[in-house]
Amino acid sequence: MQGLAQKQRLVNGSRALAHKGRSRARVLRCRAETPVPQNSILVVGGTGTLGRQVVRRALDEGYAVRCVVRPRLSPADFLREWGATTVQADLSDPTTLPATMVGINAVIDCATARPEESAEKVDWEGKVALIQCAQAMGIQRYIFTSIFNCDKHPKVPLMNIKSCTEKFLESSGLNYTNLRLCGFHQAVIGNYAVPILEDKSVWGTNDETRTAYLDSQDVARMTLAALRSDKTIGRTLTLSGPKAWSTQEVIELCEDLSDSRAAVTTIPTWLLKRVRALLQSLQWAKDAADRLAFSEVLSNNETWATDMTETYKLLDIDPASVQGLEDYLKEYYGRIMKKLKEVGATSDRTNFYV
Repeated sequence: MQGLAQKQRLVNGSRALAHKGRSRARVLRCRAETPVPQNSILVVGGTGTLGRQVVRRALDEGYAVRCVVRPRLSPADFLREWGATTVQADLSDPTTLPATMVGINAVIDCATARPEESAEKVDWEGKVALIQCAQAMGIQRYIFTSIFNCDKHPKVPLMNIKSCTEKFLESSGLNYTNLRLCGFHQAVIGNYAVPILEDKSVWGTNDETRTAYLDSQDVARMTLAALRSDKTIGRTLTLSGPKAWSTQEVIELCEDLSDSRAAVTTIPTWLLKRVRALLQSLQWAKDAADRLAFSEVLSNNETWATDMTETYKLLDIDPASVQGLEDYLKEYYGRIMKKLKEVGATSDRTNFYV
């Protein structure tokens, strides 16, 4: 019930904010009527797993790319080295956002809150402010990256917020496209491939949830294809890989390719749900409880995948050009094993990274 109440509150808030945003846009639209280059795009979340690939792909395709970066100790120098420009702003501070869109034709929003940040402040309040700025500045296209089936899990805070943000964007009057993502190959590397190679324990659950992972480079290619096509305006598209994998199947694949055996610690989904219920009763542990909310998804044994036939046609993408997880891991482990041989490593592989 708490999740449903939160969703209703966010939806009601989105309607009010949408009306406010449209009123503000009518007042400020005249400021944004100066022609801007059609190839100018703003990437929000350009240092993330997907965002950096979107930046590289966009630059390769000839776009003039500007990236929103937050002031931090580790500057995003690599974005500028690639040829993008950067502007400092923060979704948690809406006053920093309007200047980022001056001279911009399209926005690609790949950002999400970090584990230590408030999802409601960044992914809801920050995104509402971002969309309102896009309204006011006359942005021509807005691509929003969301989560698979986010509208079906109101009890999962981040999925609930993504769903409400989709609704707010749909009511904004912008030429939007929502892209719902299932999972990235890159996450498999950090969660399974590297720990198994280093003889470290990996965590699993006893559910039968399956995920059709995609390479972030393929997602970036699809994202730019969606931006180029008028046929994707006003659409919500789910992007998934060629095959859906269970956690156990991913672990077995990594074991076979690395010639290793994983030390698997299995956690029952019922235990995750009980721990979450306990943490929810403790105010100081709310963030941890929110992260455990994905146990609700795991316990449903869902398949995070969709038939991509029509989407491939819509985006003019050859299905054969999309890399599957098995091929991706074969290439990854092939590079690893080659380097291990070059340095003379045999049994001791601890802390070896590429």
